[in-house]
Amino acid sequence: MLHTMLRVGNLERSLAFYTEVLGMRLLRKHDYPDGKFTLAFVGYQDEQDGAVLELTHNWGVDAYELGTAYGHIALEVVDAKKACEEIRARGGKVVREAGPMKHGTTVIAFVEDPDGYKIELIERKVDHA
Repeated sequence: MLHTMLRVGNLERSLAFYTEVLGMRLLRKHDYPDGKFTLAFVGYQDEQDGAVLELTHNWGVDAYELGTAYGHIALEVVDAKKACEEIRARGGKVVREAGPMKHGTTVIAFVEDPDGYKIELIERKVDHA
């Protein structure tokens, strides 16, 4: 997989969230004046090393309907409770505190980006072998 594209209403606000709150890096950004849009790619690793997010800002569009088919982006974390505390301290919005998922034991949490997209934090299972 190369990337997942999200349409965002305010590119600078979204870049601040994904880089400052979630700790991703801005990998590249390019304006397309003829098409009146900007693409910014963010991620934890370079694009050739793994999947990243493409943030698309269509100039003049401030918000989108997210729809009911879209689910969430998932990130693996070492400690979901600590990750929530750190994200909240950096101005992020935690919408579901860390705890076991329904009908299971995996510890998860959810945060929300400035456009309302959900990001699931999945606590890494420790292998005691």
